[in-house]
Amino acid sequence: MASTNSLIPLFILLHLLSLSQAISTVPCHLEQAAALLQLKRSFLFDYSITTLPSWQAGTNCCLWEGVVCDNVSGHVTVLDLSGRSLYSYSLDGALFNLTSLQRLDLSMNDFGGSRIPAVGFERLLVLTHLNLSYSGFYGQIPIGIGKLTSLISLDLSSFHNIDGAEIDTLYNIVDSFNLLLLQEPSFETLMANLTNLRELYLDGVDISSSGEDWSRTLGKSVPHLQVLSMAYCRLLGPIHSSMSRVRSLNVINLKINFRISGVIPEFFADFQNLSVLQVSYNNFSGWFPHKILQLKNLRVLDVSHNYQLLGHFPRFPNGSSLQTLNLQQTLFSGVRLSNFNNLISLTQLGADGKSIFMEPPYLFVNKLGPINTLQLSLTGSGELDSFYSWITDLQSLTTLKLSDYYSSKTLPSWIGNLTHLKSLDIRYCSFTGSIPSSVGNLSTLEYITISDCAFFGKLPSSIGNLKNLRFLQISDTHLSGPITPAIGDLDNLEVVILRACSFSGRIPNVIANMTKLIFVDLSQNDLTGDVQTFLFTLPLLLQLDLSSNQLSGPIQEFNTRSSRLQIANLNDNNFSEKIPWSFFWLTNLVDLDLSSNNLTGLVDLDSFWRLRKLVYLDLSGNQLHVRDGKDSNCTFPLLPKLTNLGLKSCSMTKIPSFLMYLDYITSLDLSCNKIVGTIPMWIWEKWEDSLSNLNLSHNVFTDLQLTSSILPNGHLASLDLSYNRIQGQIPMPNMLKTARSLEAILDYSNNRFTSVMLNFTLYLRQTVYLKMSNNNISGYIPHSICNSSNLEVLDLANNNFSGLAPFCLIEDSHLSILNLRGNHFEGELPYNINSQCNLQTIDLNGNNIQGQLPRALSKCTYLEVLDIGNNRIVDIFPSWLGNLSNLRVLVLRSNQFYGALDDPIRLAKSQGHFSMLQIIDMASNNFSGNLKPEWLNMFKCMMQKTNETGQIIDHSAFSYYYQDTVALIDKGQYITFERILTALTAIDLSNNKLDGTIPELVGNLVSLHILNLSHNAFTGNIPSKLGKMGQLESLDLSWNHFSGEIPQELANLTFLETLDLSNNNLDGRIPQSGQFGTFENNSFQGNTGLCGPPLSRQCSSSSQPKEDQANMAQDHLDYALFLFVGLGFGLGFAAAILLKQVPLGKFYRILSIFQRC
Repeated sequence: MASTNSLIPLFILLHLLSLSQAISTVPCHLEQAAALLQLKRSFLFDYSITTLPSWQAGTNCCLWEGVVCDNVSGHVTVLDLSGRSLYSYSLDGALFNLTSLQRLDLSMNDFGGSRIPAVGFERLLVLTHLNLSYSGFYGQIPIGIGKLTSLISLDLSSFHNIDGAEIDTLYNIVDSFNLLLLQEPSFETLMANLTNLRELYLDGVDISSSGEDWSRTLGKSVPHLQVLSMAYCRLLGPIHSSMSRVRSLNVINLKINFRISGVIPEFFADFQNLSVLQVSYNNFSGWFPHKILQLKNLRVLDVSHNYQLLGHFPRFPNGSSLQTLNLQQTLFSGVRLSNFNNLISLTQLGADGKSIFMEPPYLFVNKLGPINTLQLSLTGSGELDSFYSWITDLQSLTTLKLSDYYSSKTLPSWIGNLTHLKSLDIRYCSFTGSIPSSVGNLSTLEYITISDCAFFGKLPSSIGNLKNLRFLQISDTHLSGPITPAIGDLDNLEVVILRACSFSGRIPNVIANMTKLIFVDLSQNDLTGDVQTFLFTLPLLLQLDLSSNQLSGPIQEFNTRSSRLQIANLNDNNFSEKIPWSFFWLTNLVDLDLSSNNLTGLVDLDSFWRLRKLVYLDLSGNQLHVRDGKDSNCTFPLLPKLTNLGLKSCSMTKIPSFLMYLDYITSLDLSCNKIVGTIPMWIWEKWEDSLSNLNLSHNVFTDLQLTSSILPNGHLASLDLSYNRIQGQIPMPNMLKTARSLEAILDYSNNRFTSVMLNFTLYLRQTVYLKMSNNNISGYIPHSICNSSNLEVLDLANNNFSGLAPFCLIEDSHLSILNLRGNHFEGELPYNINSQCNLQTIDLNGNNIQGQLPRALSKCTYLEVLDIGNNRIVDIFPSWLGNLSNLRVLVLRSNQFYGALDDPIRLAKSQGHFSMLQIIDMASNNFSGNLKPEWLNMFKCMMQKTNETGQIIDHSAFSYYYQDTVALIDKGQYITFERILTALTAIDLSNNKLDGTIPELVGNLVSLHILNLSHNAFTGNIPSKLGKMGQLESLDLSWNHFSGEIPQELANLTFLETLDLSNNNLDGRIPQSGQFGTFENNSFQGNTGLCGPPLSRQCSSSSQPKEDQANMAQDHLDYALFLFVGLGFGLGFAAAILLKQVPLGKFYRILSIFQRC
């Protein structure tokens, strides 16, 4: 009782204290309340979780939601509106009137893809905490933030943590991710005065312009930093030693930068408070400092996916705090049982199976009891069963990830015994057979991912037993058949990804009952039928991806009232008729892709006015007529958040006017339309900092509205102005203004440009693909082009360039394609060629190149196309090129080559020489001697029978194709063939001094399409074995000394469309069957002994033909040779024939899919 009474004065004291504080609270200042109300008016509350109802005029703003005031002065000191999903077109400037703010948190809202205000932040001088993360801002971070010298915590992140399995996909789209950047001001300038900073979060901010100086800046400017998080900032280079000054760091997160290199610094071990070190997905090498592993406070260590990082696994100290350890895809080794004795807190382990375990895995039983997350990369691990006893003994294990297991074994059925698992992830494994039905035993499973494996068969119906499953991903496998209806039993499923398999049939109707779904991805399968409207009306669905299937029919209207759909990808199907009006009412849509279908009708862009959140819109590749709407305005622009717009092949006649009011366009494709006139200035200036991809090709533009030939855009990854009528000087993007590590693609081909800047090569430092072909450009190529070390494709063909050819590019190792054909270049080919030569195409046809072919070209082992025709090369036959196993096209035409085609001794050793050669053109030289059977026998590729037209090989990393051009004699004319396809083979030895007989072995070249031996001195009979060449379409033996009769076997050549045997000494009756009935008189003239149609000279009765008259084919064949080289992870070659009218020809097909428009 006494103790109770003693508490009464304490309660009274606390009550009086709180009362005194309430009485002393000063109401907020009216001007600050007005500023807050102005900020509220700038928000839209359609999708927010609050309407800020307490923010009312005439009330005390210190009591408003998210607002805190100073109890004495009444000034607003804290504004925290984080996570409320507020939407605004921009950050209202009234905010900066709150100059008393100490903490400002606007994170997890949506500011409409607007720029962070360039001015205003410098007024918030007492600000200590600033958080603008994940709020949709873009562009340059303003210098005003760098003037906030009181800042303790700065968070401008725009990059969420993601599963490592998605990194490969992310790496392929790196140039489209970063929204914020530090360029002007630079990272160094921003940090210079922030010396009080303790926490820095810049995840996803592009800091590449700082080069390798970022770590030096940290050591110089923020020595008291405790938390450093700069994941995915495009950082590069080694970590500088000056960063050792930042000794208070306890969190270092530098993951997913890909290009941070060198060694992991030893001085990290001096950071005694270090608790988190995440440096995964970089390029570190050398030995990992073992002292780091001795840090007692270290809780998280992730160095995974640094493929050259070495390390020995040490014994950890007593009392180690390590909870997460990931060493996957490194060169760590030497793990023994004793290494884990002190890791009593370890709960997450990532390791490589074989390379890391020095003892059998089963011996680890009971050694890793607390483990709940296990990630095993099993490269070279042998039998997976060896891990069974260990894995099953991990009673706390809830997450199991297996990857990189390359064996033809099936997935062990014991996987179904891990009944305590909540998450199972199997990726990049070559398991074969079906997915074991025992997977259905994992009743506690909530997440399952099976990706990039070799499983085949059907999706097991036992999957329906996983009643707790929330996440299902099965992608990039060989599974086929219909999607099992058992999927409808998964009542708790939120995410279903069945992508890039071979699932067929209709989309199961049972999905209509799966009301918890928020994400559905059935893309890249063989699904057929129409699309059921229930997919658009699932109450929680946010993302729907049905792209790249065979779905068809019209898309029916549906009820949009309850739809929350944000992403709808229906591209690359066969949908027809009009776009349903329902799409224009999906007000939550962020991404709408209807490209590459058969949709029809008129689409007015104003129809999208309700879709205020739309970021990505693609209507390309349909049969739509898209019309520009009414003039938009800057106050209320159409589609204010749009960043990506695709309107390729939409029958447009003008650039959409609403675009001029949008501040942030990253990708614009208006190609293959009918847009005429001038490309306006605002396209370049409006999106100076944002534009990454611009395609205006295949239109009727005539000029560019520019004040300079230097475009202000420094972030262009691709610029395509090809196939227009643009005149004047070629403009170059200003790559000098940024150090971003992008790879730029520039295509100015097929225009009417007449000049290029004298110093244009200065702007090529990040360019990998430069195409200026088919213009009227004159002048010289400066020697400075030799410094363009990133250049992989250079195409200057068919211009009026002169002077010395830039052969330094052949000497270097980086270039893959060099096309200078059709110019006036001079000089000699270089002899000093790098042994790492990557050249795959060298096309110098039609210039003034002199000298010999340098033998050093044999170092270019990837060479596929060598065309030096129509130059002044003096040399003998380059038999040494036969060692190039990838060589497919060799053109030596119209030079001064001489001598025999090869000597007998070399021919005897020629096994494998020129085995892949498909086209050899040596016409119009001075070759002499006999055509030896051993020489013809080298061309193994021409001896392989094929009933196929060939296959397009697509290795393009840029979705851009480089297409070789080859000129051949056809129908007596020198014709240039361009563009696409596979399987044409040709030999042209015409206009030389070859003599003797043609070897019968020529008949073994059964896949040859063109053979031209005209204008030589061949004698003897025409070989009857030519009749075996069933693919032959053009045969020219004219202007020789052949004698005897025309072999009747030639009538068997059913594809022969062009034949010229004129001006020889042939006699006898002309065959009358097969294609011979289609040839005219000039095919046989100049042979006085020939008789019969089409000649007027009649044959005697004794010359009656042995064969019966056959129906004469009347169809004509027009073919075009298309040589294709795709650029990317490895360049491939393809050549083929496009037939216009060949009812009898097996090559007939129209390949419109490969046409640009």
